Amino acid sequence: MTTATRGLAGLTARLTEIAPGLRVETGPGATGPYAYDASNYRVMPQAVAFPRTADDVVAVLRACREAGVPVTARGGGTSMAGNAVGLGVVLDFSRYMNRILDIDAEARTARVEAGVVLDSLRSATALHGLDFGPDPSSHSRCTLGGMIGNDACGNRSVRDGRTSGHVEALEIVTADGVRAVADHSGLRAAEPGDAEAVRRVARLESDLRKLIDGNLAPIRTELGRIPRQVSGFQLHHLLPENGFDMARALVGTEGTCAVVTAATVRLVATAQASTLLTLGYEDVVEAAEDVPEILRFSPSAVEGMDEAIVATMRARRGPDSVTGLPEGRAWLYVEIEGDDAAAVQARAAELLDVLKARGRLTGGRVVDSPAERRSLWRVREDGAGLAARLVDGGESWPGWEDAAVAPENLAAYLRDFRGLLATHRLTGVLYGHFGAGCVHVRIDFDMATGSGRDVMRRFLTEAAALVVEHGGTLSGEHGDGRARSELLKVMYSHRMIDMFAAFKRTFDPDGLLNPGVIVDAAPLDADLALRELPLVDTTFGFPHDEDGFAGAVRRCVGVGRCRSDSGGVMCPSYRATGEENDSTRGRARMLQEMVRGEAVQDGWRSTEVRDALDLCLSCKACSSDCPVGVDMATYKAEFLHQHYKGRLRPRSHYSLGWLPLTSALAGLVARPLNALLRGPLGKLLAWLGGVTTKRRIPAFASRRALRKTLRAARANERAEAVLFVDSFTRAFRPEVAGAASRVLSDAGISCTPEAGLCCGLTWVSTGQLSVARRIMARTVAALDGDDRPVIVAEPSCAAALKRDVPELLGTEAARRVADRVHTFTGALTDLADEDWTPPPLPENVVLQTHCHEYATFKGRRPADLLRRLGVRDVDEAEGCCGLAGNFGFEAEHYDTSIAVAGLALGPRIDNLGARTVVADGFSCATQIDHLAGERDIRALHLAELLDPAADQPGETT
Repeated sequence: MTTATRGLAGLTARLTEIAPGLRVETGPGATGPYAYDASNYRVMPQAVAFPRTADDVVAVLRACREAGVPVTARGGGTSMAGNAVGLGVVLDFSRYMNRILDIDAEARTARVEAGVVLDSLRSATALHGLDFGPDPSSHSRCTLGGMIGNDACGNRSVRDGRTSGHVEALEIVTADGVRAVADHSGLRAAEPGDAEAVRRVARLESDLRKLIDGNLAPIRTELGRIPRQVSGFQLHHLLPENGFDMARALVGTEGTCAVVTAATVRLVATAQASTLLTLGYEDVVEAAEDVPEILRFSPSAVEGMDEAIVATMRARRGPDSVTGLPEGRAWLYVEIEGDDAAAVQARAAELLDVLKARGRLTGGRVVDSPAERRSLWRVREDGAGLAARLVDGGESWPGWEDAAVAPENLAAYLRDFRGLLATHRLTGVLYGHFGAGCVHVRIDFDMATGSGRDVMRRFLTEAAALVVEHGGTLSGEHGDGRARSELLKVMYSHRMIDMFAAFKRTFDPDGLLNPGVIVDAAPLDADLALRELPLVDTTFGFPHDEDGFAGAVRRCVGVGRCRSDSGGVMCPSYRATGEENDSTRGRARMLQEMVRGEAVQDGWRSTEVRDALDLCLSCKACSSDCPVGVDMATYKAEFLHQHYKGRLRPRSHYSLGWLPLTSALAGLVARPLNALLRGPLGKLLAWLGGVTTKRRIPAFASRRALRKTLRAARANERAEAVLFVDSFTRAFRPEVAGAASRVLSDAGISCTPEAGLCCGLTWVSTGQLSVARRIMARTVAALDGDDRPVIVAEPSCAAALKRDVPELLGTEAARRVADRVHTFTGALTDLADEDWTPPPLPENVVLQTHCHEYATFKGRRPADLLRRLGVRDVDEAEGCCGLAGNFGFEAEHYDTSIAVAGLALGPRIDNLGARTVVADGFSCATQIDHLAGERDIRALHLAELLDPAADQPGETT
């Protein structure tokens, strides 16, 4: 046992003694994901603690002080400057300390714990017509504690400013474990009856007052000069004229002075009316020139971005993912709000006319559609991720992503900044809060080589001097962190740097709170995560990643959209468990650690990585929802293939992975086999196969039923398309193939069924890639040499043919076949006769879209087709059904499967009423059947809903 190991054991033992209910995790499987945030840095902690109460935080700080162990507070882990990583113990507030303690609608305040996610607060306050003003693009996963740590702003900072302007009081724990309250008039002990705490807090405040009184002049001249001056400590709030506002002074200290456990924040009224203008320009400098004029119209938001972000969004999520932008190569979003809709529209129209007259616009329009506005805001909010991995495959990184100047200086600064980039032969993707003069830029630094790191250091030093020359600040909302703390000496005088150090020492004399940040700064090029790594030999080709598997898992840059509780489908397992390790980000970080080979040293055989991937449902939603296109389903398949190579696999990999073969045999004896499986022997067989006994095994269709269906489908004389009858449809619901054939024929798409082939999906999802390749190669050989569309009724099989087949085989033939693949929805959208009219449809439908269809076939959504065909109300269960192929049938995953179903699908089934349920995926339909229990509910395939031969949907005459 090493000295470090003994020290860690002693610390955890001490914590168990003084805080017996505190959860503390150690080991690479627990600490690996916490070695990263959304920055360029990797700092492996010794342990991660998950406090439930402020008393737990007190215990951690006291124990760590006794042991001399550093402490880093962490919320959503979305820091781009390296503020949320550190040696020692990381405190994750997001897991348990995430309660909204009080909302006082009359006083317009809320009291929240540090781990409350901003969107959770906003949802709660919206019921009272109130909102929390600052709204970072990470609002769906950033926490109030993190926002307080960085003094975050957001898209509407033109109106709402910084977090510090909305904080009434902070509940903190000092470095020596004393609970205190910081408010607008100073510091006080949280427990007035604790005489020792009162004495220590009084002494702390006295020392701080002396420090400020002795340095009034530099504070008044160097701090608070521009609205976005976040760099350093905000000591001007402690000036006599500002009332010694300790609450606001601690905002933006990045966890270096005290640990915030809760806060009372001020709320703002929700605007009654708003509209959005989109303005096009030739470049971002031209856009910045118009910002001062735009600000005269008192907008709530003025956001900018360049063309690279838009191009990447369209490439990743389809051309329809970005609509409403005028012609241009750079754009501004201008939001105008007010209490009167007519007045808001008039201001927007007037502003547009003024800007057209100024002559810089390439185009402009008012966006009236709420759906278009949501789409446009998502592009901006995903800017950091989209810019990280561009459509051309190029990578870019933070480090200088947060500089700010006064808005009137923005154009001049951007002009000089682009010149600086060119001088160093660097490229930057620009976006940001142009109305507040804050520019986010991701730059193609080469941090993997020594020469590249030297270029980065020279550039950052010169960039710091440049922004100071323009009267600006190194950081406008992300904080200084590890990225810019070293550069504070470029911005501030030696006296001010010494003052920052004295301020921190007063709070934290031992330097244990987030060391290396702001004071006694770590070198900006220390602890960089990126380095040169050997290529990893894999079965999948990873054609979109220059460094293969290593480059693929490096896609994750930590922006954390996978930690959102709503919007999109990613990540169902995180939404069910709330654990970082069960998020797409957590898994990607563990895979990065595996490739790195330091903390995780046993490569593909790693049990820590296996466990991190265990609850991944392989839903593929991350490949679409993740701004950088992480595809965890593919990474998991590759890992399982390598992990179990030459070894015994879990029983379910055989029973469920080989289902296409066993189900074909089952069809020969379907009737007696189904009877047997419904009895006690069925449960025994399920247990032997690693399958949960809590589900009914779906009934196998007889070979006779399949032949009958196929004979009817082959009645078409001419064949314009191939109807790919997949293994699930053949084995369990051949009636879907018949309905699909009739609907396609009715829509003017005659087809020939092909029922002897398989996409290989079950072998992919269980990581049996060698078998999958053989199956796929046979299928490709049979389908190639034809140019007819291949229509697949089962969405998961369509997705496998579209994406997995070409990526696993890597042949031109595979790509040709993939290009011809359509889902059933896609075929009716793209190939149906224009004058086709379906049979009468219900007015109300509950829809479960298969995750693979959602992720792979962008712009061809069943919900859109149903609405176009006349269904008035489509209630789509946004999220994964939870069954996810083999996942929900595996005994160890049943509970998670049901928990995922309970997020969106379950409540809709429980409140179904007389509505029709549509689910094209066999997994989805099976999960619905299970959730329905004894109720007479059956999910219809879209083909059954549209079947012209049915008297009622799903009932064929």
